Amino acid sequence: MSQASESSQTAADFIKEQLSLEAEAREALPYQFDTCTRDLGPLRQSLYACLTCNPAPASSAQQYTPAGVCYSCSISCHGEHTLVELFNKRNFICDCGTTRIPDMTPCTLRINAKTGLKGEVTGEEPAKTNKYNHNFQNKFCGCGQEYDPHEEKGTMFQCLGLGSCDEGGCGEDWWHPECIVGFTREEYSKMIEKPEAGLKSSTNEAMDVDKAAEGDNKTNGNEAETVSLNNTAIANIVTNSNGVDGNDITAAGGEDEEDDDDPPLPPGFPEEDDFDHFLCYKCVAANPWIKKYAGSTGFLPPVYYDKAIALSHSEKVTIAALENDSKKRKASDEDEDEQQTTSNLAAPVPAKRQKSEDPSGTLSSIPEDPPALPTPPKKTKEPKHASLPALPEPALTTRFSLFLKPDFRDHLCHCDTCYPQLKLHPQLLEEEETYEPPVSEDGDQGAQSVGTGSILDRGEAAFNNMDRVRAIQGAMAYAHIRDKVSAFLKPFAESGQAVGAEDVKAYFEKLRGDAQGIEDAAGGAKASRDNEDRGASGGGGKEQSGY
Repeated sequence: MSQASESSQTAADFIKEQLSLEAEAREALPYQFDTCTRDLGPLRQSLYACLTCNPAPASSAQQYTPAGVCYSCSISCHGEHTLVELFNKRNFICDCGTTRIPDMTPCTLRINAKTGLKGEVTGEEPAKTNKYNHNFQNKFCGCGQEYDPHEEKGTMFQCLGLGSCDEGGCGEDWWHPECIVGFTREEYSKMIEKPEAGLKSSTNEAMDVDKAAEGDNKTNGNEAETVSLNNTAIANIVTNSNGVDGNDITAAGGEDEEDDDDPPLPPGFPEEDDFDHFLCYKCVAANPWIKKYAGSTGFLPPVYYDKAIALSHSEKVTIAALENDSKKRKASDEDEDEQQTTSNLAAPVPAKRQKSEDPSGTLSSIPEDPPALPTPPKKTKEPKHASLPALPEPALTTRFSLFLKPDFRDHLCHCDTCYPQLKLHPQLLEEEETYEPPVSEDGDQGAQSVGTGSILDRGEAAFNNMDRVRAIQGAMAYAHIRDKVSAFLKPFAESGQAVGAEDVKAYFEKLRGDAQGIEDAAGGAKASRDNEDRGASGGGGKEQSGY
């Protein structure tokens, strides 16, 4: 078998492969990308930063102009560039085709006001209401670390946002869990990483001390089991903190289970199922009026930007869990004893029924004209913020983030004092609508719209939508080229030789509608076949090339 035949592909296989690739593309890019959102005004929408057009500055002293483009422009205008996905940001107008983007990359989707034609839009005035943060430089979180999707592990959380960076907020930044509770990424990584084989870390040594102490306690026979907690055993605290699954806990037999791809959530950080949104400590500090809701209905307790408090909180959670488990076992034993004792006692004598249960007595005891009850004085309804619990003492001096439950909006105070503060942030009053472009239709329906469906479907649709004369001409042209290509491929099929790319290229170079071109191409195929036959050392097997 020739090398060409090994890499050969039938037309059916090629079409199947193309359809598969186009299906993958539709899954990765599910929306249509033929319309820029700039004309729609400020929207909460998915944004992208182009590092090719607006590279991040090497230093803070270097001049830099941030810019964000919409989903459609990221594909149609910046498809070959290096992009950073920023996900959703509110009140943003696409910057593509404005002075924030170099003229070398015009917007190809909007109408040029000078020419009246679509495309080549540059130099328009950008929106003055757009707000930018370091996300547009591919930097995220309070740590300002660049995001590498191939290296990053774990979940990042987007702040609901109560202000731009100029206003003291974060601008809907994305945060690492460990940075929210006060750890640096480096120290938290060291806390959770497993030491190399044969090496002892300080954490492991501390845990070994705990185990030795626990062993000594168990030598006292019937004494209660004692659990040792050591402040230096940080890894033990992390393991028992919220957000840990079975993959992060050492198996009972002493064998480690397979590592989970995502690191465990840091101590002091709530479980993901416990909240729906969160406000970072920057936005909370910039809007101190919202601090009063921490720990109230619809809100979790404060999550402090202090690693010492986070570690202390984790220890308390661990001790409380152990005590609760002990109480449950004790209560269960007491219930069993009580149930056994109760079963040995005689059934109690039913209490004497009240006279009102007698039907006749009930009717006769109701007066014809009952005295009117005094109307209680009407109480003025207190605003919700008046009944909020007092903040814990650390919240008065330590920055903290606020985690919101799904129904938090129902518990915000709307009194005359509080409502003006809420009104400045509509996202606190109602769920925001996020703009999404129209979804690209699938292959069966995509042929009916431009820019959607497979290439094969779009070709068939174009043929079906032609007028009758052009359709007949197209069919005749197709039949003509089909006959010529069939004549060219026939010698290859008879000889079993695969059709290579060079053969096809040479054929179409010769194809001018004359018979001589076909004969020359066929002669070349025959000569190639004779050379293969002469060079073969036995074995007359041949593979028929599909077409």
